[in-house]
Amino acid sequence: MKPFFLILIVCLSALPLQAQDMPRVRQTLDTLTSPYFHGRGYIFDGDAKAANYIRDRYEAAGLKPIAGSYFQEFTMPVNRVTQTPQLIVDGTTLAPGTDFVASAQTASGKGKVTIVFLDTLVFTDARAAQKFFSQDLRKKALVYPQKFRKQLWELPEPYPQKVLSAKLHIILQPKGLLTTVATTPAPVPMLEVKESAWPAKARKVKFNITTEFSPAHQARNVIAFIPGTAQPDSFIVYTAHYDHLGGQGKGIYFPGANDNASGTTMLLELAEHYSKPENRPTYSIAFMAFAAEEAGLLGSSYYTNHPLFPLQNIRFLVNLDLLGTGDEGMMVVNGSIHPKEFVLLQTINKQHNYLPQLKMRGRAANSDHFPFSEKGVPAFFFYTLGGTTFYHNTEDQAAQLPLTKFKEVFRLITDFTSALQATK
Repeated sequence: MKPFFLILIVCLSALPLQAQDMPRVRQTLDTLTSPYFHGRGYIFDGDAKAANYIRDRYEAAGLKPIAGSYFQEFTMPVNRVTQTPQLIVDGTTLAPGTDFVASAQTASGKGKVTIVFLDTLVFTDARAAQKFFSQDLRKKALVYPQKFRKQLWELPEPYPQKVLSAKLHIILQPKGLLTTVATTPAPVPMLEVKESAWPAKARKVKFNITTEFSPAHQARNVIAFIPGTAQPDSFIVYTAHYDHLGGQGKGIYFPGANDNASGTTMLLELAEHYSKPENRPTYSIAFMAFAAEEAGLLGSSYYTNHPLFPLQNIRFLVNLDLLGTGDEGMMVVNGSIHPKEFVLLQTINKQHNYLPQLKMRGRAANSDHFPFSEKGVPAFFFYTLGGTTFYHNTEDQAAQLPLTKFKEVFRLITDFTSALQATK
């Protein structure tokens, strides 16, 4: 006898495929990555503007708030670079956002300093360490490759104090710029520079960095739902983080097209789909756009500690992050933890040839599914494979995002949701 879900897939295959509004998808991506939202981060109200935009899309689609408001508010600490950093090396001005960025945790600072390159023997030779750190670093820019960054702060006393005394840290990045969001500030100014942009035999630098630490930045998750027609107390949940890295002053912003305007766009497309009367679900479906994922899964962690309905009412959760490609298939995080649902997903995919492959991973704390998984909620995290490699830098732009399998991923998700609602 065939398992019920296999019979169900055969039945689903007879249904017409849902048409995808790709012009609307592109418009949403262009909007979320536009300068108006300034990287959906923590200066110029970028994150608040993005939250308002998602709320307006929920309202326009007819989705309902769960607890009287589309916003679930919380506060978080964040270090912000409020003015575009400046760096001049031996008279050559480097381009902010292209040649260098301020480290997310940098302190403020400015001045003219001479350069001293870290002697990497300090990690293996006690005499070399003693000699190197005997010099006065207070008017120096300490320059070192990224691979030694962690080791430098793990040196035995008193050397970390000498490291802290440097006027500026310059960290050379061999593979391009890659920044993040910091919730605590460092005690020293720090710049990250592309190794390829660093002038040979550099001797002097002039720099200017302006930061502001906010201990209680106002953030908000944006949450809505569509009531189920048969089992309204049971939920399928879609999640995606809408925040990104923001910017550094007016001169740098990180568009965050793949990470995660793509997932947010998919969330909004699913909301549009299920809001139509002919697609009304039997289970309730919740749509959760999380803030502060880039700061350490803070929005989703806050939600799981302050849920708007019992977590045990969630039949399954699908987290959407990095969905802008797909020519090499899709990764399913938690696939090995929920083998029955992964087989179901594989069966649907093979039936329709949506994606060239589905790969699985186990437990991973790499996106907003994780706080739910840790509290026992069955969840998958989907991210597509192949295509663009731009990540956490200024090049992650909507124009370069191929959306190779966006339509197919959408269909896979909706078919998977239908199958989940028909099985127990």
